Amino acid sequence: MTYVVMDNCIACKYTDCVEVCPVDCFYEGENMLVIHPDECIDCGVCEPECPADAIRPDTEADTEKWVEFNRKYSEIWPVIVTKKDPLPTAEELDGTPNKLDTHFSEKPGEGD
Repeated sequence: MTYVVMDNCIACKYTDCVEVCPVDCFYEGENMLVIHPDECIDCGVCEPECPADAIRPDTEADTEKWVEFNRKYSEIWPVIVTKKDPLPTAEELDGTPNKLDTHFSEKPGEGD
């Protein structure tokens, strides 16, 4: 099992999760985070830290595409280990459906 970041992170990018991750498996895009599924140790400490409820175990329904999505971008985006402020659009767009189609950016974040 692994954990994955799903589309509710897009345009929010809360980073509370990166501070509790014991293996630094989060990677930063311009407007979201992803988890490298091969680096995640399945500890689950990140899931309750996400204010946007965007982190899910891969055992839940409809997460297969998100495992591959997280893998793809974790291999090209920089690692993030320090908490940052959420995006200015976080509160406004938290919970908006279909953000992958409407708000996702493939650009990398700054990392740290």
